[in-house]
Amino acid sequence: MYFISDFATNNSFCRELIFDAKVAEILSCIEPETKASVAMTHCWHDVTPGENLPKEFTAVIEIPMGSSVKYELDKKTGLLKVDRVLYSAVYYPANYGFIPQTYAEDDDPLDVLVMCQEPVAPLTLVEARVIGLMTMVDAGKKDHKILAVAKYDPEYNDCEQFDELPAHRLAMVRRFFQDYKLLEGKSVEVDEFQPVSSAIPIIENALEAYSTLRRRGFIERR
Repeated sequence: MYFISDFATNNSFCRELIFDAKVAEILSCIEPETKASVAMTHCWHDVTPGENLPKEFTAVIEIPMGSSVKYELDKKTGLLKVDRVLYSAVYYPANYGFIPQTYAEDDDPLDVLVMCQEPVAPLTLVEARVIGLMTMVDAGKKDHKILAVAKYDPEYNDCEQFDELPAHRLAMVRRFFQDYKLLEGKSVEVDEFQPVSSAIPIIENALEAYSTLRRRGFIERR
């Protein structure tokens, strides 16, 4: 402990020492894992995808249901950035995000649509369960989107397969992705929904691809 009387000739230096000592005292009471979390978290690289993979996982939400703003992951910072406001008079029909620590065929984290009663704020973590797969061809690349439900939403938590959802809800989701780039002069091919059995290998491959690339240093921690 430092006392002002010991450093009466240098009040500024004294105050710095007292502050440093107090900070050290506070930090000594913090668990090591908590100290590590004080550093900024990168939502792609630092969020654990879950313990019950591949059927259940943690999803990072980028775009809330009902939004016409296309937020997307900024890979350098781990924050979200505004990519664009949608050109068409449409809005996202489900909460949209990605599964952390995955690497998909379009060189991004694996996309996921999380069905839920309410819009979920961007950068929120949602415990989700896979119920199907929707595959698009966008700019010549396959763009898989996992269809999931929020585990703790009572309206959806009993759903196990995509075809248990109302047919109109599924039609809205598919139609959105067919139309949302039309006024940009771009077309997107959207396949029919596929069952959980088709989605599981996509999730497993994306997890393995991320792990392989991370080990080789192709994915840098920014």
